[in-house]
Amino acid sequence: MKFAHIVAFLALVALVSANNRTRAYCDVCGDSMMVDISSWCAQYSWNQENCKCIVQHESGGNAHACNKNGDGSIDAGLWQVNQMNWASCSGGAAPCDPSTNLGCAIKVYNWGGSTWKYWATCS
Repeated sequence: MKFAHIVAFLALVALVSANNRTRAYCDVCGDSMMVDISSWCAQYSWNQENCKCIVQHESGGNAHACNKNGDGSIDAGLWQVNQMNWASCSGGAAPCDPSTNLGCAIKVYNWGGSTWKYWATCS
């Protein structure tokens, strides 16, 4: 019985360590900062329902959301703007501030012909 507890404990430690390494690598924006999706989507003249759906699926309303992609690039913020766009919309820094992320999202949206085609969650 004692052996089973030790094995379970070691498995838990390994899982927490793996999660912390992933979070630390991708934690470009800091701790979670939840915001109201509707109010941020309302700040631009795109389809509001589509915007809310995209943001909900991309970040869940966490302005400091971060994701490391399979190619090593990072997506950051409410709209999960990819790192390859940061130079063009946020001076090369991660667009963690919701206002900056909104500005980046608007640019990417317009680069896509005023569509959501550059978001992986768009279908």
